[in-house]
Amino acid sequence: MAATDAAAVRGAGPAARDLEAVYDIPVQVSAVLGRATMQVSQLLKLGRGAVVELDRKLGEAVDIYVNNRLVARGEVVMVDDNRLGVTMTEIVKSDRSG
Repeated sequence: MAATDAAAVRGAGPAARDLEAVYDIPVQVSAVLGRATMQVSQLLKLGRGAVVELDRKLGEAVDIYVNNRLVARGEVVMVDDNRLGVTMTEIVKSDRSG
């Protein structure tokens, strides 16, 4: 945890201090551009340069998953000359109760 983060937690109430225990737990974050369904025979015919059509349109939001749970939607952005990132534009509310 960064020094500024630690200082913020110390100055915060009990709830923020309780969260400090989970700050270093790694989570898997995935951004899904789209999905496609095909038969194995079609999959085996794919070669270098093949294009797989996805179920999303250009400019449509990508789904952001944390530990395989949909948590947000966002847009693909260029981080630097050769890296991509995702900007969150919408937080997805969970419909699970407790």
